[in-house]
Amino acid sequence: MCADWKQREPRAALGRRVRRSSGVRRRRSARDTMRAARLPPRRVRSLRSDGARRGTGARWTRRAAASPAAPPRRPPRSVRDAAQRLAPAFARIDASTQDAQAAARRVPHRVGAHHFAGVEGYGHGDLGREVIDAVFASLFDCEQALVRPQFVSGTHAIAAALFGVLRPGDELLSVTGRPYDTLEEVIGLRRAHHQRAADTGSLRDFGISYRELDLSPLGLVQFDAIQAALRPQTRMVLVQRSCGYALRPSLAMHDIARIVQLVKHIRPDIVLFVDNCYGELVLDIEPTHPSVGADIVAGSLIKNCGGTIMPTGGYVAGKARYVKLAQNRMAAPGVEGAASMNLNKALLQGLFLSPQMVGEALKGALLVAQVMSDLGFHVSPAADAARSDIIQAVRLGERDKLIAFCRAVQRQSPVGAYILPEPGQTPGYGDEVIFADGTFVDGSTLELSADGPLREPYVVYAQGGTHWTHWALVLEDALQEMGLA
Repeated sequence: MCADWKQREPRAALGRRVRRSSGVRRRRSARDTMRAARLPPRRVRSLRSDGARRGTGARWTRRAAASPAAPPRRPPRSVRDAAQRLAPAFARIDASTQDAQAAARRVPHRVGAHHFAGVEGYGHGDLGREVIDAVFASLFDCEQALVRPQFVSGTHAIAAALFGVLRPGDELLSVTGRPYDTLEEVIGLRRAHHQRAADTGSLRDFGISYRELDLSPLGLVQFDAIQAALRPQTRMVLVQRSCGYALRPSLAMHDIARIVQLVKHIRPDIVLFVDNCYGELVLDIEPTHPSVGADIVAGSLIKNCGGTIMPTGGYVAGKARYVKLAQNRMAAPGVEGAASMNLNKALLQGLFLSPQMVGEALKGALLVAQVMSDLGFHVSPAADAARSDIIQAVRLGERDKLIAFCRAVQRQSPVGAYILPEPGQTPGYGDEVIFADGTFVDGSTLELSADGPLREPYVVYAQGGTHWTHWALVLEDALQEMGLA
């Protein structure tokens, strides 16, 4: 067919006469080309998305040809109108992103291409690892940072700090209510579903006690109750910056500073530890900044600081003596190495991209909040509220709506769009949870994703996205899936 195409006169090959005029040629359209080539209808692979899969669920189906004259799909008016109303807020986020990029450029450390190379074995003499730790410490305005791909997750980094600092007989006090679900097993509040033994190696198994100060009915820290909650054996106060799986506002930086001041005024020896997951680079300072005063923070490298490209890892940052204790727990006392596994370049590049990605995630969160609140759903935070992390919570009120929203997110994802998310038991979580995370890095919540526990009031937690328009596509699909479009 190709040889015949080359030999035939153009007008005959096109199968129609082309009228020509002086100096003007009719441009061949894509439709003309397809007619000329006489290609068979395109076949594409389509995966069944219903519950009754057969085998692998793969089959070949014929895709109906779309009309070339059909206009492109546009988001529902509610999505378009919301995006237009948010234009001033988007501009403010862009300005903050520019400021964050400028601040990163002012970090007083010379990063060169030679820092990209990693080392093997014990990991001694890794110049890239050393400069990465120094860059993080500068960005977090603290004495020292431990940035390692050996951390499995943010929970692992938090656990290393908890086990590193606390000793038998000490008490851990949470002043922000029940911590995130994945920390419950670390503390010893519950056992994993598959764990039968009473001794799991949790903090409680090591003789470290735990108490928590409940939040107010509005989900706010009870500052007036902090002093009475402190006991002689209280060694560490835990502050969770993000809302986690609670329908409460995430903590503003001035709230964290107030907690630090209250505790340090009464007990300067108490260690103030902040779970910083989802909050990095959202504001112009971190909890370890001298004006806030947290002793130590920890988080994940597959969230904000990884820029969507770091495949694994976590960090601990703060005062040098506490970071060193966390390092001893991550590895072993006296072991100061750890091979970087050739991830120095990805880590540095991800950190460079983080302000931009965080900015887009914030714009996506605003769009979700605006659209869903316009439809009458309770959202936290509101579209016009100050933000301390990238998470947007929407109270859907019904199990089916939560599942439908997450399935829409999965369908619009770049990876695994053919997968049908189902609620199920997940390691680290007490209730059934549904996840929509068609991400390039498994668990990367700086990429577009959504999840939520299958319990009342059926709240979906949306986060991430490399550009806010991706959330516009998701919302269009989700509203149709829930029968709201």
